[in-house]
Amino acid sequence: MISDILNKISSIASRGKKMFSVLIDPDFDNIVHLEKLISLCNKKKVDFIFTGGSLLSNGNIDKTIDFIKNMTDIPVVIFPGSPSQISSKGDALLLLSLVSGRNPDFLIGKHVEAAIELKNSKIEIIPTAYLLIDGGNKTTASYISFTNPLPADKPMLTAATALAAQQLGMKLIYLDCGSGAKHSVSDETISAVKKYTELPLIVGGGIDSAEKIENAYNAGADMVVLGTVFEKNPEILNEFI
Repeated sequence: MISDILNKISSIASRGKKMFSVLIDPDFDNIVHLEKLISLCNKKKVDFIFTGGSLLSNGNIDKTIDFIKNMTDIPVVIFPGSPSQISSKGDALLLLSLVSGRNPDFLIGKHVEAAIELKNSKIEIIPTAYLLIDGGNKTTASYISFTNPLPADKPMLTAATALAAQQLGMKLIYLDCGSGAKHSVSDETISAVKKYTELPLIVGGGIDSAEKIENAYNAGADMVVLGTVFEKNPEILNEFI
């Protein structure tokens, strides 16, 4: 399969340009806000729209992607919390391996469950090292995965974990404090990971201001992903781009 999305991310990152992506939860059911958010994504030329989440209760990943694609040509990347969030309608899927934890289900177990369905879906698969960083509160991702996040004040531990993932063959690194985190990934942690790895670096969770976005970029993030902050006020996207 041609790796269109991965090649695009890698190409943009190699040129030193920064990327901005919006994360849409399939459970988010405020249609008016969702339409407004996608319209703003078009207007502001957002690079990617991610969709998925740690817990899917009422949402439907296929319907969510259809809804998004009916309003935009922005590539849709699935950010799956479980095999139930696989969809052939997306442009790519981040195959997340939770390398910050030691739960085998989220290192390889769920991937085995999903392997045949992923192959049959023909979707572009991007092996992604997913690292949960302590954001000051218990997140859904940490609770669902039965794992502890990496300590926020141990940047070298995070850097070594990310480097090991690169050496294992991962293609992207995703640092995340989780949805609704009190704090975002520290500049020191982002800088340490960037120093010791060569992969495109994505950062999300707890970022809720233009200042935090700029700080993440300056520290070394190639892409910043925001989601929760837009659910109550999509218009805030105007302040961020």
